[in-house]
Amino acid sequence: MKDKVRNIFWFFGIFAIVVMLCTFDMDYQELWQNLRKAGIWFPAVILLWLFIYLLNALSWYIIIRDGKHAPVPFWKVYKLTVSGFALNYATPVGLMGGEPYRIMELTPYVGGSKATSSVILYVMMHIFSHFCFWMFSVLLYLVLEPLNLGMGIVLAIVGVCCLLAIYFFMKGYKNGMAVRTIRLLCHVPFAKKWANRFLVERKDALERVDAQIAELHRQRKTTFYASLGLEFLARIVGCVEVLFILNILTSNVSFLSCVLIMAFTSLFANLFFFSPMQLGAREGGFALATGGLAIPSAFGIYTGLITRVRELIWIVIGVLLMKVGNNTGKIEKNE
Repeated sequence: MKDKVRNIFWFFGIFAIVVMLCTFDMDYQELWQNLRKAGIWFPAVILLWLFIYLLNALSWYIIIRDGKHAPVPFWKVYKLTVSGFALNYATPVGLMGGEPYRIMELTPYVGGSKATSSVILYVMMHIFSHFCFWMFSVLLYLVLEPLNLGMGIVLAIVGVCCLLAIYFFMKGYKNGMAVRTIRLLCHVPFAKKWANRFLVERKDALERVDAQIAELHRQRKTTFYASLGLEFLARIVGCVEVLFILNILTSNVSFLSCVLIMAFTSLFANLFFFSPMQLGAREGGFALATGGLAIPSAFGIYTGLITRVRELIWIVIGVLLMKVGNNTGKIEKNE
């Protein structure tokens, strides 16, 4: 990627961090007191995400590697994983900054079509694991918690939606999604002119991307399920963060309860996908989730606060990493 283009992404990340700091809805003295209250658990939460991002990077790396020797080093994939998520967290609607950045940084190593297909595949896997995690949590709730009519209706709706999403994702993996996605955009106001032009100009490239997506599911099932398994494992390990934070306040919370709290919170927050860092939605989700499990809602608000600060720290780390280790690889001839 050219330094000029990289700097555009970098300045955007810096601008987003400044905006988030200026709009933080808490007195900084009060925030510092809450962080001191967390003690050693707060550094533990920060370090936990070193491992979670490692799982995310491995999931993407095995897609790039394609069962062969990868032309891009793993540390580069790890760096792009952290920086990509940092841009996504800071971007309204999500997936608007991190994915183009990853594609452009990866292209010198593997070529344009391979970089695009691997990023699309990884994003699909990342979103797909969300639905698998929510479906798993519905089943877990049925096993662990008493069921009333209202909760039964909610779980039924969530379960049906997750099953439909899983079905459509599997269809997308079998047939590819790039061309279909652009064709869908051809009917969206404000985007249809660009989408029609893009489809005409890049149809051959999009069809190659779809062929690579379909090949992963059809011919390389080991790679497919290993990548999905790592993403799902990252979701489960992410629940340890909730356990760490709640242990500051109480010792009467099990890990399985933390899985349910994280599942509901992520589902609630993703309904507000249009908000950068899902501001407000994350805290509200934690409060509702803890209250629903007979845990004081104040504990949920505190958990949301600590995770918000953790996200901000990792956004700063990801943006800073954009300026580190940017030596250019070689473009493959067989793109």
